[in-house]
Amino acid sequence: MTDLPIERHDIKGVDGLPIAVHMVGQGRDLVLIHGYFSNAWTNWIRYGHAAKLVEAGFRLILPDLRGHGESAKPHDAAAYPPDALTDDNLGLIEQLGLTDYDLGGYSLGARTTVRMLARGATPRRVILSGMGLRGLTQTLDNGGYYTNVLTNLGTFTRGTSEWMTEAFLKTTKGDPVALLHILKTFVDTPADVIANFPQRAAVICGADDDSNGSAHELADILRDGRYLEVPGNHMNAVTRKELGQAMVDFLTA
Repeated sequence: MTDLPIERHDIKGVDGLPIAVHMVGQGRDLVLIHGYFSNAWTNWIRYGHAAKLVEAGFRLILPDLRGHGESAKPHDAAAYPPDALTDDNLGLIEQLGLTDYDLGGYSLGARTTVRMLARGATPRRVILSGMGLRGLTQTLDNGGYYTNVLTNLGTFTRGTSEWMTEAFLKTTKGDPVALLHILKTFVDTPADVIANFPQRAAVICGADDDSNGSAHELADILRDGRYLEVPGNHMNAVTRKELGQAMVDFLTA
């Protein structure tokens, strides 16, 4: 399901940095933001989610976050100020002239979606996947884990969580220096702000995924939230066909 007619565009990030955006399909605009260490192709296209959503009548807008994928990956720490990912994606909405659209993301993409909402983005519907409440209110809770992985590459015992995280980094050809700087962009969003989002929202999470806290807790605090469970944990739920189907079911209900 990777032979979709995808168009590659570049937008300007908040500081003029080139941000790659992949577009495919026709219909209602849906912006989807990938997770940390990943990219648009791995998160949304490789496992068939994009194909399902295109078939359901959506035009997908899939950015590669700065420091990831085909976007710029500067090694200068100054290129990664707090909320830089939010600034880039608010800029995407503005530069593409989107006014009536849906918005969502997986893991870091969900966190970026929440920051966009907190900063005034107005999508009609929202998807928060691979995310719990703690991962939004305490964004650096897992920061030590990723710092350890990125600064000790090649030292982990085969089969450990760190070894698997490094293996994923290799498959996405991630840049360790840029990714370490990404951690400095994280900004917490208070629970009371999240509770006031008016949008209809789906929290879609793997049954065995508690990497970012409780997805149930996040769904419960949202004004119009619902929890949708798919098989898997944080690393492999994104590979399951059920994730794309849950997104389609929510957005077309």
